[in-house]
Amino acid sequence: MIKKVFSFIWEIAKIVIIAIVIVVPIRYFLFQPFFVRGQSMDPNFENGDYLLVDEITYRFKEPQRGEVIVFKSPLDSSQRFIKRIIGLPGEIVEIKDGRVIVYNDKGQQVLNELDYLPNFSTGGDLKISLGENEYFVLGDNRPFSYDSRRFGPVLKESIIGRVIFRAWPFATLMIFEKPSY
Repeated sequence: MIKKVFSFIWEIAKIVIIAIVIVVPIRYFLFQPFFVRGQSMDPNFENGDYLLVDEITYRFKEPQRGEVIVFKSPLDSSQRFIKRIIGLPGEIVEIKDGRVIVYNDKGQQVLNELDYLPNFSTGGDLKISLGENEYFVLGDNRPFSYDSRRFGPVLKESIIGRVIFRAWPFATLMIFEKPSY
């Protein structure tokens, strides 16, 4: 009887060890869960959404305009924010008359954000030049978002990863792709 109990405990221990060996590297090096807190990304992400963040992609390619990222707050690295990349390194971002205009080596581009911002215009009057490894980010809920308009550019090393999947609530499961402009 004792041998059966020990055998059962050993089998459970092996399953737990194997699970830890598989899950821990995935959790800490590839994908990280993230809970949305607040309304700054409404209507696309709501308070309480459970997201998976891809931590490995940006080791092989640069962040792209339109991608939704999770990053460390520029003012408090213990806080995590979720925002959309609008401006890339070396660009100039201007917010004027409710529009977002990006200037780069290809010229001037007024961003068409109707795919993900059906009812908002972007408030403020701002023009900022981005340096090397700096990104300009905005929340999708423009009137109520604490973003680069207030705290400035986000450094590349502060970016944790890009949002790839909404896992909760189940009714809104979704894989995220960057919009085309």
